[in-house]
Amino acid sequence: MALSRLRIGGAWNGVLELDFGTFTVGMLREEVHRRSGAGPDRAISMICGGKLLKDADGAETLSRLGIRSNSKVLVTAVAADRGLAFDREAAAEADRSGRLARLRAAAAALAERHADGSLPVEDFNLELEDQSGQKVTLGSEADKKGVMTGLMLHASGKSLIEKEKYKDALEVLIMGEEAFALCDPKFIEMVDNVPMLQLDIVWCYFMLRDISCLSVAGERLTKARKGFERAHGKDSTRFRILQAGRHAELAIYLRLELLEGVVAYHSGKYEESRKALSSAQSKYVQLQVPDEALSLLMNMGYKEKSAKRALRMSGQDIQNAVDFLVEERAKKTRRYEENIQRQQEILEQKRYGMTPQKKAVDIQRLNELVSIGFERDLAAEALRLNENDTQLALDLLTDPDKNSALQHQISSRKAQRFSADVEELVSMGHDRAAVMDALRTLTKEEALRQLGQPLPRDDSPPPVGAATEGTSAAAATTDDEDAAADDDATAAAAAAAASPENDRDEEMENEIAKELPQDAMTDYDIEVSKEGDALAEYLSMLDSTGNV
Repeated sequence: MALSRLRIGGAWNGVLELDFGTFTVGMLREEVHRRSGAGPDRAISMICGGKLLKDADGAETLSRLGIRSNSKVLVTAVAADRGLAFDREAAAEADRSGRLARLRAAAAALAERHADGSLPVEDFNLELEDQSGQKVTLGSEADKKGVMTGLMLHASGKSLIEKEKYKDALEVLIMGEEAFALCDPKFIEMVDNVPMLQLDIVWCYFMLRDISCLSVAGERLTKARKGFERAHGKDSTRFRILQAGRHAELAIYLRLELLEGVVAYHSGKYEESRKALSSAQSKYVQLQVPDEALSLLMNMGYKEKSAKRALRMSGQDIQNAVDFLVEERAKKTRRYEENIQRQQEILEQKRYGMTPQKKAVDIQRLNELVSIGFERDLAAEALRLNENDTQLALDLLTDPDKNSALQHQISSRKAQRFSADVEELVSMGHDRAAVMDALRTLTKEEALRQLGQPLPRDDSPPPVGAATEGTSAAAATTDDEDAAADDDATAAAAAAAASPENDRDEEMENEIAKELPQDAMTDYDIEVSKEGDALAEYLSMLDSTGNV
């Protein structure tokens, strides 16, 4: 048995010779406690290499924890209850760090799947909208991933701000900033998401009362103001045109000017501070919702939260607020209809299977081929085999021999699938004739529902038309044996597609999805009571300096 030296300092000084392969943290703690002569009311705290050796590591051997020969352990004897509290704090910090790491990984995984054309494995779909609610299409896949990751992390950070977890929010927002930094700067300069994120970061500094970040805060606020001006236009003229003349951005600029005033105050620039704070105070007054106007809208049937939001964004103009609420309701209805349509498209894409590069069939390109007369299943298979390349798909569809082979392949596959589905449902106790009648017009899942039998939880039918890597248009044959082999490829591709789902952090991904804004105006809807309190505090402090 080889022994290694471990140097101990602090509550007890000495050298221990131990077998690092068998000696655990718990055993080490007991040995040091015995040698130090500490009483039973004292607990031993141990730090090695900057890491606290916790009770949670008690079953781990020293070698497994990375402790090497001649390592030094700093030992402190503390009151037993303090030692337990220390361990609890360390465990809480480890849990917090782990959760933030999960959040980042989940956001990146979601962005990866929703930006590269893969089939969604969850029951929601992520899409980008502009301030008017229109879908936004980005150029490169890298930009899509960066923007989606940044937006998801920003939304999670804002959720933490609402829960007043400012330290966690700050870390998540900085992760979001890093994600946005990977995008094309020309695109980022056109939108206000990044300046909004900068503003939220400084708000966290302020709520944490972290004066050490004063100089950084000033730089971030300068970037935020320049970013807002690029995105909104001078004096927000472009933004207000998009918002039909409404002042939806008022709360954002209130927070910006408040924070500029705070930074100026702590920098000793009292005159500059008063100017910024006075401007913020003016906006704060404009954002106060009159009880009469709120009551009037609520009597029309609108909920208090929606009515307040509409009045704040409409400058307290009742008719303008009503118009805003009507528009928002119309957008919500349209979004609901679009979501249903997208869900149907996803189901259709899953039925067609994946391309050799594991992408979904492009529905827009499929519709283009169908519009010029090609049968839908045939066009989908041609696109699938050719990685959604419309020209290559056309070449395949317009080649008589390849077209005929492809039709035969699809027909053979459908027949095999039909037979397999019939046998599966019959084996569950259903009448064969009833099963065949149902499957002629319904999918297997729909047939099961109609026949009164729920779909088994582990049922994962391979999607029609999936293929393994290397399949090409020329691979289509008229041989039934080849068609059967292609079905095996379909199953293999389906299994490959399913593997990311097994590894995904579903709990965290669902949490992120719930935190995403439901409309483009959510970020502008700030309840400004904290800003009001801060304004009163700093204006009072300015008055006390004699700077009026």
